[in-house]
Amino acid sequence: MSICTFFGHRQCPSSIKPNLKNVLINLIEHQEVNVFYVGNQGSFDDMVYSVLCELSQQYSHITYAVVLAYLPSESKGELSQSQDYTDTIYPEGIETVPKRFAIDWRNRWMLKQADYVVTYITHSWGGAAKFAEMAEHSSKQIVSIGSCAL
Repeated sequence: MSICTFFGHRQCPSSIKPNLKNVLINLIEHQEVNVFYVGNQGSFDDMVYSVLCELSQQYSHITYAVVLAYLPSESKGELSQSQDYTDTIYPEGIETVPKRFAIDWRNRWMLKQADYVVTYITHSWGGAAKFAEMAEHSSKQIVSIGSCAL
């Protein structure tokens, strides 16, 4: 069993979706990846989640979870009655982390769990680039969809 996580910019074009899907199919079929952890901070994460939902219909043995950095707050309008939170996880220990550090803590947790990291990086600044670079300096297998060399 191998685990994959994702780091990408908040903004990404929908044109990368076919490439992302092909990368995930390759990981499932040839690298025996069957667990996927994704964040929920932007369009790249949304796209990954969407593709994983599609692929889970074809590959019933895969599991995926949206890893929350903090629990949504009803008072701030973050909690939606229509949103289903059954495929989310809230890593143990993150509840003690101040909210402003929670995304960083969550990303470190996801990186620690992963064997494979799929990245969408087009510029060398920001959180996605930071964690893609951390993944490159670790023993993780990196699959890059973006075009920026870190």
